[in-house]
Amino acid sequence: MRGRSSTGILAVALAMLLSLVMGCGYNDLQGLDEETKAAWSEVVNQYQRRADLIPNLVATVKGYAAHEKETLESVVSARAKATSIQVSPQTLSDPAAFEQFQQAQAGVSSALGRLIAIAENYPNLKADQNFRDLQAQLEGTENRIAVARKRYIDKVAEYNKGVRFFPTNLTAKYLLHLDERPNFTVADEQAVAKPPEVKF
Repeated sequence: MRGRSSTGILAVALAMLLSLVMGCGYNDLQGLDEETKAAWSEVVNQYQRRADLIPNLVATVKGYAAHEKETLESVVSARAKATSIQVSPQTLSDPAAFEQFQQAQAGVSSALGRLIAIAENYPNLKADQNFRDLQAQLEGTENRIAVARKRYIDKVAEYNKGVRFFPTNLTAKYLLHLDERPNFTVADEQAVAKPPEVKF
């Protein structure tokens, strides 16, 4: 009888241990971590695509609007600042680095907005096929950035829930040492969406 009761106790203990391990979310958290990093990589990829289009756009505008030197220089400067920031998966764990990256990208968006606004005053430039092609590519890239940011926002929300909800928060904190990830904020969105100021 003792053998049966100890076997029963062992079976119950094993079942409890198995349910605890299954409920700890270790694999789920690892998967969410990787999905979040992949979504961030796509955001960075689209920002890089935009940065690669800028030199051609500036060169095309320069041919028609050479006296808009200040605006052209601000676009080049904003691009240089944005591309000088080294982005890695560790950026996702550092709110200050994440914010710095976001501010640099908002600067690029603002400078590009001023450049496109200036182009409206040059009918020959607006009619130039190269400019129209570059502008269409830039608009497409801005749409891709918006989609990539949305996907990243969704993944970070899912990841942060896993890090904060019980019982996976115990695994995240004590076993994996995972913290919440920063996300794009309303302030970031307003900075990017702010209409450019045009001065002549």
